[in-house]
Amino acid sequence: MSIVLVTGTSTDVGKTVVTAALASVALGSGRSVAVLKPAQTGVGVGEPGDLAEVDRLTGGGATLVELARYPDPLAPDVAARRSGLPSPTLADVVAAATDLDVGHDLTLIEGAGGLLVRLGAEGFTLRDVATALSAPVVLVVASGLGTLNHTALTVEALRMSAVRCAGLVIGSWPRHPELADYTNRDELASVSGVPVRGAVPAGAGLLGAGEFKAIADIAVNDLVEYLPV
Repeated sequence: MSIVLVTGTSTDVGKTVVTAALASVALGSGRSVAVLKPAQTGVGVGEPGDLAEVDRLTGGGATLVELARYPDPLAPDVAARRSGLPSPTLADVVAAATDLDVGHDLTLIEGAGGLLVRLGAEGFTLRDVATALSAPVVLVVASGLGTLNHTALTVEALRMSAVRCAGLVIGSWPRHPELADYTNRDELASVSGVPVRGAVPAGAGLLGAGEFKAIADIAVNDLVEYLPV
């Protein structure tokens, strides 16, 4: 399989931008790419979600699949219950990913929130998806205060289920880093045991596809070399 999951230490750490960056680099190297979003929250029918942002930032070319969406900006299982809409199952996600893997060089699965957020029926998480697929996880982290603990806890949760973490990516490296940002970037690998393999500059998600690709080629190119493609 050539499947990689993208999760974060929390919400709003830059998962979608990092997913787009990985897709952009892979597409630029001539690989076929699919991006799967098991559950999208906070958007209504017909509104652009995370996959629309991936499509915009990569300039198109990737196969995009969303399994469920809910209007409330909440954890997917909570949003599903409030909306009365059906929830995806772990089997649904595994089947969709496996089907996409057959026809693509790289399939990226972007989670919602952090690693252990419940995504659907019976409370399955992205860690459960990674375990079922025997697929590695890219962990998107913050750079500021609190990130060392959040990162260490998430990596420990991955190790408890024997899921490989392919690398850490700082999802939004500030334009004007402070002391905590610099020291955390140096310490993240030692506290987690996983190397930092990239950092996406803050504001990269506002760029057009051409400028974004140039940033992505620098920000996550080293990480792509470690992915199973």
